[in-house]
Amino acid sequence: MSRVFGFSQVDVFTARAGYGNPLAVVHDAVGLDGAGMQHFANWTNLSETSFLLPPEVPEADYKVRIFTPHSELPFAGHPTLGSCYAWLAVGGVPKGELIVQQCGAGLVRIKRDGTRLAFAAPDAVQSEVTPEALARIAAVLGVPEAEILAARQLSDRSPRWVGVLLKDREAVLALKPDFAAMGTLEIGVVAPAPGGPADFEVRAFANDVGGEDPVTGSLNAGLARWLIQAGLAPARYMAAQGAALGREGRVFVEHDGQDFWIGGQSVAVISGALTL
Repeated sequence: MSRVFGFSQVDVFTARAGYGNPLAVVHDAVGLDGAGMQHFANWTNLSETSFLLPPEVPEADYKVRIFTPHSELPFAGHPTLGSCYAWLAVGGVPKGELIVQQCGAGLVRIKRDGTRLAFAAPDAVQSEVTPEALARIAAVLGVPEAEILAARQLSDRSPRWVGVLLKDREAVLALKPDFAAMGTLEIGVVAPAPGGPADFEVRAFANDVGGEDPVTGSLNAGLARWLIQAGLAPARYMAAQGAALGREGRVFVEHDGQDFWIGGQSVAVISGALTL
């Protein structure tokens, strides 16, 4: 039997509709099983679709399940901010000063920072990239290995981004990856961008999200932890992402104590009812 759900489509990491990363949000998704959620996420064909549910632990304000067109993710950045924005927009009231999201990765704290929301990046184990993996990454990106200034495995959980540092914004924007050769690799590329629209330029490549992701919270969280701890970035900076796709994503990063806060604005694009 069909049921009607509340529905939102939100553009995340932008204040200008059509220039961030879109997210489909299904409200009050009680009664939808994982197979139904996956089917709808595949139908939307967006990089991610999220489903809001009542929390299962007293500390949380809501629970979210996040799906790409092909699989469920324990955590993702732009669905975290977009889901929170959509939850607040329909009258969600947090229990405390911070909003607490329950997801597959555990509890994620979210704060309001003016017109932006920012999440505290979940802990993630980072590791070295093997020489063999680095050679494959260079081949996929179509650059000589010598042009990769540094690389780092940014997370031990899905999505498992590998961060790659290039010399400048122009080198990042010139990339034309071989997606067939990339397979299941998830590659995030970053470079300092003096004179650009932000402090760093970022691109994200993963076949699971359709090739190139417009603006990526989980990747920027991993990059922030790596770059700041390695002394390659200041404790506060802004990253631009999406230029190669005609987007203008802006990601605001802040390292405060033990926390790496990843923030951005969101804007509602579609709201209404959904029949499933």
